[in-house]
Amino acid sequence: MKLNVYCIIMGGGRGDRLYPLTKTRCKPAVPLAGKYRLVDIPISNCLNSSFNKIYILTQFQTRSLHRHIEHTYRFDNFSDGIIDIFPAEQTSSAGEHWYVGNADAVRKNLQYISTRDEDIVLILSGDQLYRMDLAELVQHHINVRADATISAKPIPEYRISTFGIMAMDKDFRIKKFAEKPQDKTQVSGFEVPLSLRNMLKNRDSMNTYLASMGIYVFTAKVLKEVLTSDGGSDFGKDIIPNMLSKYKMYGYMFDGFWEDIGTVRSFFDTNLMLTDVVPEFDFFDAKNPIYTCARYLPACKVNSCCVENTLLSDGCIITEASLNRCVIGLRSVIKKSARLENVLMFGADYFDSVDSAQQSEIELGVGENTIIKKAILDKNVRIGKNVRLSPDGKPDGYERDGLYIKDGILCVTNETVIKDNTIF
Repeated sequence: MKLNVYCIIMGGGRGDRLYPLTKTRCKPAVPLAGKYRLVDIPISNCLNSSFNKIYILTQFQTRSLHRHIEHTYRFDNFSDGIIDIFPAEQTSSAGEHWYVGNADAVRKNLQYISTRDEDIVLILSGDQLYRMDLAELVQHHINVRADATISAKPIPEYRISTFGIMAMDKDFRIKKFAEKPQDKTQVSGFEVPLSLRNMLKNRDSMNTYLASMGIYVFTAKVLKEVLTSDGGSDFGKDIIPNMLSKYKMYGYMFDGFWEDIGTVRSFFDTNLMLTDVVPEFDFFDAKNPIYTCARYLPACKVNSCCVENTLLSDGCIITEASLNRCVIGLRSVIKKSARLENVLMFGADYFDSVDSAQQSEIELGVGENTIIKKAILDKNVRIGKNVRLSPDGKPDGYERDGLYIKDGILCVTNETVIKDNTIF
């Protein structure tokens, strides 16, 4: 009997650590690499693994996420594939409460997914960058006859406080689990066994602990049992630790590139990493593409510019500008003598028409002779001429007129207008 695999993607909470990028959108809807959204990563991993039964659980600031998914992912009438969105809602069974954790979100929606006891449920995060053959993960789960499997990534000691840390034996059985331990004593004896470390392609001696990637595989019957008997709201904090003594819990080691994009700093660094000559994550993979919305935009137009280590997206017009280590998003306009260094520019949702330009004294994009360093420019910003923008010398949390300092990065928030000659 063929087992069905049902993929559940978590639409994210409030995303406070990514604020102000989450000021008007949820985390999975945040733009990535110029032309994608974060949610495109888990959906693409599912589709490339031939898993096409996908459910996305959403709650906060979901409009742009819903619009992107509905415009991008459509199956024809001759396919059994489905991408369904489950927004938080008040029901007679769930009450008036919103989701209070990822386990709570799955619990409240599992009734809408028609699983048999032997089927597989794959639970994924919506805000990570990685490429994984999820079919191999599911096959590992089946081979070891696990009730639940957690995908694990080797990490160094200094990062243990931000992840769930697990201890596995040589047969991949999870023996202990600690959620975000605050010191090394809490994970004494959790070091990766030499027999497992020798299986890795990347044998960095610093990577001595196994972190949960927030990617879970459950046998459907077990998931239903656990969520019914355990009222815990979060898989890492509640469900997983409580399962260890009662169920067969196994790990799956992954040693490819993986980044949990939970903060402005990690988001900024991960995007700029993509401008490296040989980046750690490769979007240029014909066999396992990352899918996104087909927009039918014109090619990027570059007029007499100096461009180094930069990603340019469709629909841009860049004239006599200097770009160094930048990610330039869709429909971006950068004018003469502008200089951008270490900048993520999300671009725009539309081209400036005569009517829209007349409504603002500043045109869409970056104006002439403007210099911007170490910054994230959100969608539809209008930055005037002779502007100087940099986070240098300003404390975290500093905010003024749509400009915000977070993790040492200057963020220009969505729709912000910056007048000519502004110095920040």
